[in-house]
Amino acid sequence: MTGRDIGLDVKQPEKVCEDANCPFHGTLSVRGQILRGKVAKVYGKTAVIERELIRYVPKYERYLKKRSKLHAHNPRCINAKPGDLVTIAECRPISKTKSFVIVEVVSREGDKG
Repeated sequence: MTGRDIGLDVKQPEKVCEDANCPFHGTLSVRGQILRGKVAKVYGKTAVIERELIRYVPKYERYLKKRSKLHAHNPRCINAKPGDLVTIAECRPISKTKSFVIVEVVSREGDKG
């Protein structure tokens, strides 16, 4: 183990980073919701995570598909790319729109199978 234990059942990143807002190598603590989604866009240290929500509508006896986007901090040791399936955890507000941090890349875009 190279980083500290964050209290979640996720794999530790192999790389080490000097990011203060990294839950493994910095001082950022995670609490609250844990969500899973796909990285839609990456710019700077921020990643836009897109989640697809499916809900049943009894009146029409059909399913409704919705999409929501969240901004999450992308630490250098994790370095998620667009198309990756990631796990994000809630943390203190890092900026005006960022209150989540990526804690694990579940599958990379290039990995099929």
